[in-house]
Amino acid sequence: MAADTTALTSADAHAAPDAHGSGGIGNPVLGMLLFITSEVMFFAGLFAAYFSIRAAFVDTDGVHRWPPQQFADILNPFQLQTESGALNVILPATILLVISSFTCQYAVWAIRKDNRTSFLRNMAVTVVLGITFLLLQMYDYTVLFHEGLSMGSTTFGTTYFTLTGFHGAHVFGGAVMLSVILYRGLAGQFSSKHHDAVEATSLYWHFVDVVWIALFATLYIL
Repeated sequence: MAADTTALTSADAHAAPDAHGSGGIGNPVLGMLLFITSEVMFFAGLFAAYFSIRAAFVDTDGVHRWPPQQFADILNPFQLQTESGALNVILPATILLVISSFTCQYAVWAIRKDNRTSFLRNMAVTVVLGITFLLLQMYDYTVLFHEGLSMGSTTFGTTYFTLTGFHGAHVFGGAVMLSVILYRGLAGQFSSKHHDAVEATSLYWHFVDVVWIALFATLYIL
C-alpha cells in the first residue's frame, strides 16, 4: 500500500500540467487578458476625452460642426481621392487589418490541429498585412499633413492624431509580437499541446483590430 502511494505521488509530481488538455488557461493567455483589460481602460479614457471635446467644439463660424468644415472632405473614407488628387487609403487599410484578424485566427486553428504549414502561412500573411496597414497609415498621415491637418489644427487635429497615433503604436507592437511568433514557428516551436504564446498574441491582435473598427466608426462615420 505504501509502495503504491509512493509511486502515485511520484507520477503526479512528474506530470506536467497541460492547460489545453485540461481545459484550463495558460499563464501567457491569462497575462494577455489582464493586459488587454488595462488597455481597454486606456482607450476608454481616450474615447471619453474625444467625445467630451467633440461635444464642446465650435467651428470658426460659430457653428457646432465636427469635424471642422475644412477637414470634412479629406476625412471621407469612401472618397478614393482627396481634392489635391492624393489617394485616400484609409478604407483599404481598414479592410486589410480586418482580414489580418481572420488570417491570425486561421493560424491559431491550424496549430491547434498540428497543421504547421497552414499555421506558418497564415501567420506570415498576418505579419505582412499588419506591416502594410502601418505603411498605409504613414502614407495617410503625409496626405493629411499636405492637406493642412496636423496636431495643431484645432482640438480636432490633436484628438485625431492622438487616437490614431496610439493605435498605430499598438499595431506596431502587435506586428513585432506576430513576427516573433512566426520566427519561433519557423524554428520548429509550437504544437497542438504547446501554443499558449500563439493564443495570447492572437488575442492582442484581435483587440487591436476591434479598437480600430471603433476608431474608424468614430472618426470617419459618426
